[in-house]
Amino acid sequence: MPSKEEVLKALSTCQEPELHKDIVTLGMVQNLEVHGGVVTFDYVLTTPACPLKGIMQLEAEEAVKKVPGVKDVKIKMTANVKASAQIANILGPGIKNVIAVGSGKGGVGKSTVAANLAVSLALDGAKVGLMDADVYGPNQPQMMGVAGFEPTVDKDNKMTPPVGHGVKVMSMGFLMQPDQPVIWRGPMLHGAIKQFLTDVVWGELDYLVVDLPPGTGDVQISLCQSVPLSGAVIVTTPQSIAVSDVRKAVAMFKKLNVGLLGVIENMGEFICPHCKKSSEIFSHGGAKDLAEKNGAPFLGSVPLDPSVCQSGENGTPIAVAAPDSAPAKAFRDLARKVAAQVSIRNATHRPLEIKMVKA
Repeated sequence: MPSKEEVLKALSTCQEPELHKDIVTLGMVQNLEVHGGVVTFDYVLTTPACPLKGIMQLEAEEAVKKVPGVKDVKIKMTANVKASAQIANILGPGIKNVIAVGSGKGGVGKSTVAANLAVSLALDGAKVGLMDADVYGPNQPQMMGVAGFEPTVDKDNKMTPPVGHGVKVMSMGFLMQPDQPVIWRGPMLHGAIKQFLTDVVWGELDYLVVDLPPGTGDVQISLCQSVPLSGAVIVTTPQSIAVSDVRKAVAMFKKLNVGLLGVIENMGEFICPHCKKSSEIFSHGGAKDLAEKNGAPFLGSVPLDPSVCQSGENGTPIAVAAPDSAPAKAFRDLARKVAAQVSIRNATHRPLEIKMVKA
């Protein structure tokens, strides 16, 4: 009969492809048992949204089957998302990672990307919250199908957020009348951001996705100075003018000591709904070039498809409304890449101190 030591030795030949260490050393093999030639163990990933889950499971199975005497291998794929100690110190132990989604200008579909990233992570089994920090144009209530929700406070004066498509959502849109403008100065915006972080019953979250307003103003600075972010995702469209504006957002995050998880190109090639052929409506290559010049991953592109806008307006993000569509598949892939980048940063980067910016 094979021994546990022999099985572990075989599994130590399997490397975690993103962290470049073997899975035994990383503690990803747990509850290993060997009975009558049957090997069972838990394979604990760093995120349920791991983009290489299937490949990693197959590699582990093949490695164990090479051990003499092994008749069968049963692997339970599970996940344990690592938490940032700095985030826990400020927000409490519930929220493990905070991901900012930003852009340098409006009109690039940043809120659409944030909503679809959030629901995609939830579809993969993660516990997810979506914080709509775009106080000037809070669109997430409509996009997530929770428009009209009226928040109440508990005995501790904390708000319980609604759940849309498996994601907890909080937005300024719940606290204001429709069509009412937000005419606030910096201190009021800072107070709102802190309240959304600390006075909402988020519960246990693997990821809190934060939809930032466009630009590089008070809200972005308040968020970055209120909590140590796990990283930022930059959204742009292919046009050179959009990429030019996004460079300012990249520079802001760097100045505030926020790591870049990657760049997403939204509204890339157009897919004709009739003939299904693709066409490049805008110039291309700018987003990938921006990522390379800033040492950040180019996470990928989402095709331009009218159904993306329609599904958001109807309150169901495309990743849920049409899971087999090209945009939905792109968002699912992008979410897994973002989760992988968060895992890499948690494992390899030393926590950075929150950097204050003088007025």
